[in-house]
Amino acid sequence: MIKRFGSPNWPEYIPQPLYEEHPEYNELYMKAWELAFAHIKSIDGMPQTPYMDEAFCDTQIWIWDTCFMSLFCKYAQDIFPGKESLNNFYEVLHNNRTLPKVIPPENEPSWTYATPGVPFNIHVHIADNPPLFAWAEYENALFHGDVDYIKELLYERGFLQKHYEWIESLKDSLIIPNVRGKTYLIAEKYGYRWEGGRSGMDNTPRGRKGERAEKERPNNPDMLWIDAICQQALSANLIAKMYKLAGDDREADIWYKRFCEKKDIVNGVYWDDEDKFYYDVDVNSHSFYKVMTPASYWTLVSEIASEEQAKYLAKRLSDPDTFGGNVPLISLARNDADYHSDGRYWRGALWMPTAYATICGLIKYGYYDQVHKASQKILRHMYDTYKQYDPHTIWECYSPEKCEPALDAKGREIVRPDFCGWSALGPISIYIEGLLGFHRVDAFERLVEWSKPDNLSGEIGIRNLRFGDIVTDIIAIGDECKVTSNAEYTLKVNGKKYFIKCGENKVSIDQEE
Repeated sequence: MIKRFGSPNWPEYIPQPLYEEHPEYNELYMKAWELAFAHIKSIDGMPQTPYMDEAFCDTQIWIWDTCFMSLFCKYAQDIFPGKESLNNFYEVLHNNRTLPKVIPPENEPSWTYATPGVPFNIHVHIADNPPLFAWAEYENALFHGDVDYIKELLYERGFLQKHYEWIESLKDSLIIPNVRGKTYLIAEKYGYRWEGGRSGMDNTPRGRKGERAEKERPNNPDMLWIDAICQQALSANLIAKMYKLAGDDREADIWYKRFCEKKDIVNGVYWDDEDKFYYDVDVNSHSFYKVMTPASYWTLVSEIASEEQAKYLAKRLSDPDTFGGNVPLISLARNDADYHSDGRYWRGALWMPTAYATICGLIKYGYYDQVHKASQKILRHMYDTYKQYDPHTIWECYSPEKCEPALDAKGREIVRPDFCGWSALGPISIYIEGLLGFHRVDAFERLVEWSKPDNLSGEIGIRNLRFGDIVTDIIAIGDECKVTSNAEYTLKVNGKKYFIKCGENKVSIDQEE
């Protein structure tokens, strides 16, 4: 694959979704790519340059923002350096690399300790952010299909395994060179102590002792975080899958065993059989901290939940008293005492990273219709906000009730605009994978899986979808589908496989299959 990072011809290399019934979503789709393109940053001395900037500030880079950004960059890997941007963290955390200096602008946040106009080293903001490197690498690998890259990543560089082991080794709070904040994650026998900012869910009320959170960040030091153990399990699971792709069954089995150990702990300790829900737990008593947030849905992303448990979790997502309603997959259950109708950051706002992760989890368990409906609502909410709220842009997070951006944690100001950044996941990845249903692309198996919605009128599909050495258009009207491809692959529609040859193909889709 020829890399054209930052090429002004980028529209030629992105997929083109087709949804004739609602063509306006493509306006939001293009806006997301335009903002993302504007946030491709080049700075001499960075391990990876150009790289994806998270649209926050100039002197800091964030792990989980960048991992999530890579999950829409995968659709145009030769233009948008998603997975490549991960090197800026690998080199600092595991090769002791110092990042270069930049000149901070006038609006640089004061908490960075940078003085505007005075050269200041770029820092990794938080080292113990959610450990999602393996997820980012694996999902990107399914699009590039490069076994040699995977072998290099696993055997020569070893960053994924190093990061997993580093998380497991954390027993004290650490100050790490070239990282702004100290670590808070502590590995325990049955999981991990953590902190709101490090988890990414800054002011989440998780861990509160009473009915309501008395502090902006309860940060209960005795709480084990459900997302932390699930994200470590996800890493082990995907490292195992990458070893499988490399043909190394021995290492795959070792890492899969680690995944199973985490899975058993989560299902034995964090599942509340009375509420039929996963909760954070107390490190000593294993009692539940009963605050419902999307953190519990990492059990689906990591494939920890059983089919029965997934059924209960999915039901909560359609319940208007918890995570359902006109704006679904929000950051705190609507019936929670700390829920705010204006969002207040992680106390009700709709965030694209956790909404997307939840959608990915539902897809893994086959809840395609529910995914489609939730994705439709999310795209509508983002689009209506884009058109109705001035400035007309894409926001850091969204109000759970009105077509406007959410308020910040203190309820005083609206959140950041032009946030693509990870908010591009909504108009790009949730649109393609959730609403249209192209939920799996696998360059290794030369396969596209499409859970084609049966309630959309007009043409639907995607043009210029690129994976491996394949470029394809897939367009359907009702049960008739036209597919054009430059190479052979398998198209799987609603469970039924169709062989796609090079050139033009006509497929009659059996909806009952």
